[in-house]
Amino acid sequence: MRAVVAMFLARLGSLNALEQTHTSRYWPRWLGRPLPSADTLGRVCAQVVPSDVRALHGHVYSRLKRMKALVPPAHGLMAAAIDGHESHATYRRCCPDCLKRTIHTAGEDRTQYYHRYVALQLIGRDFHVLLDAEPQRRGEDEVATALRLLERVLDTYPRAFDVVLADALYADSRMFNYLLGRGKDVLAVLKDDRRDLMRDAESLFEQTPPARSPGSRGPRESWDLEGFTSWPQVTQPVRVVRSLERNTIRRQLDHQIEPVTSSWTWVTTLPKTRGSTRTVIALGHSRWDIENQGFNEMANRWHADHVYKHDPTALLVFVLLAMICLTVFVAFYTRNLKPAARRNASMLHISRLISAELYLALPAGPPRTPT
Repeated sequence: MRAVVAMFLARLGSLNALEQTHTSRYWPRWLGRPLPSADTLGRVCAQVVPSDVRALHGHVYSRLKRMKALVPPAHGLMAAAIDGHESHATYRRCCPDCLKRTIHTAGEDRTQYYHRYVALQLIGRDFHVLLDAEPQRRGEDEVATALRLLERVLDTYPRAFDVVLADALYADSRMFNYLLGRGKDVLAVLKDDRRDLMRDAESLFEQTPPARSPGSRGPRESWDLEGFTSWPQVTQPVRVVRSLERNTIRRQLDHQIEPVTSSWTWVTTLPKTRGSTRTVIALGHSRWDIENQGFNEMANRWHADHVYKHDPTALLVFVLLAMICLTVFVAFYTRNLKPAARRNASMLHISRLISAELYLALPAGPPRTPT
């Protein structure tokens, strides 16, 4: 497991790439023994109990909380963003927990196998933590997976967050009622899937003058109404907030500045006494952090979507370990390095210095024959 952690911190991207560094003098110092083979690393990770790895998440979270690294944003509410992510898809390999779907092509219909998990990320003022993940099972939808994840997270971290943020898929009465029953608020994107609620909100917005305020990129018009009972499946009235935002972007092709208008609508259980209109809009936009600083960072920089071993337990263990390594690395970079060091070295540069430790400790090979 220590070798797998070193692989993620060095961002090598595969067990085979890690195995090729087995002659490095770094491994006896770090492991106290030779580096295991790629097959051994994959086999061991397939036998690890995921709850043990999740306990490491709890340890890291408690340390960050104790060191005041996890503080809420200016509005005072700690949020947890929840979303699903498809790690990979293939037509060739299938394990007992693979999800299946039929891909219609011009020539034939093909069965595609894929894995998908739902993750939860704490969103603080200047520090985000991917706290846990739950794989989606066959025959269930993403909301059912999210509810199973939330049940475990709320039992383990009952006071870690105040409100759950989600996209339009999670504007589901099961999600809203469950979180209300656990004493948490929820905020989700509202689309036409909730037609009665959307229609009632739009009709009232047309009769209500908007509140105008400056946004981060341009002027903003907002509407905020609560007490909607047009969603009878939810046990209490909900609140709907709409934000019409105008800003400008510079096109990459011709470098021309073009005005852009975007419209956002959210449904939430958060009352006005706990969160103003500005707070709801800020929370709604911060939901994207799980995509930008979570899944995209994990996939593009930390190779978390790579199939290190096609086994249900191993896939989950590698994802959980990658989350821990990302959290620890960001904590090291933002909390341990001095500002002068951060100005002169990006996160990517620091990760390359870590990988350089492995290759600098490699013994010199035989001289190459000139060609």
